[in-house]
Amino acid sequence: MDSLRVAPIPAFDDNYIWLLREGDAPTVAVVDPGDAEPVIARLRADGLTLTAVLVTHHHGDHTGGIDELLAEWPDAEVIAPADRRIPSVTQTVADADRVVPAGLRTEFQVLAVPGHTSTHVAYLGAGALFCGDTLFAGGCGRVFDGTFEQLAVSLRRIAALPAETLCYCAHEYTLANLGFAAWVEPDSAALAERTRAAQALRAAGRPTVPSELGLERATNPFLRTAEPAVIAAAEGFAGARLADATEVFTALRRWKDTRYD
Repeated sequence: MDSLRVAPIPAFDDNYIWLLREGDAPTVAVVDPGDAEPVIARLRADGLTLTAVLVTHHHGDHTGGIDELLAEWPDAEVIAPADRRIPSVTQTVADADRVVPAGLRTEFQVLAVPGHTSTHVAYLGAGALFCGDTLFAGGCGRVFDGTFEQLAVSLRRIAALPAETLCYCAHEYTLANLGFAAWVEPDSAALAERTRAAQALRAAGRPTVPSELGLERATNPFLRTAEPAVIAAAEGFAGARLADATEVFTALRRWKDTRYD
């Protein structure tokens, strides 16, 4: 089998739509196409045919381009969690499902990762995790119609995956996220090194994602809720002792929501 190739298609100010292709095959899938125009331009330029769309959650910057893409490639399938807010779905998926998108041979495992939204999923295959807005490089998504408790559990689930897993999040938020991480762990040498590397990538006009999960576990405060320094920082914000990792996570997320973002 030709190995899975993943490339970013930038959209809006800071979104990434992920283009999935095996070898030099002309058939491709995209993940979370919030905007059709850059996808159509890329596929036309490269002579590619869209055969599948994978959706992680219902937000418009992840789904807004679906119908326009289907007007161009009407036979493409749309794989998504069961959520009426997602348009034109042809196959609904849930936790532990396995799917092979049309036009590819790579099998993806579906992981339910609610919290940012109530029906958010991620797709894991070929060592790549397409995690939408659940996990960001250096951070995590806000809580909208999910709960803090759900998001804390989802992030712990992702953190348990192999360290070499490549995490393909949907936004270029890394430098801002690392700025907040430095509030939480100002003395972290690993975090300082990661920040320098990310700054160099952005200065060169390159994406900071994907990121390896091992690096996330070493530098992302939302995956480090059992670390004494992170617990102390979260308790400092909360002004109280925190009983467990979920309370630590919730304090961190509220801290970022109210004081940093």
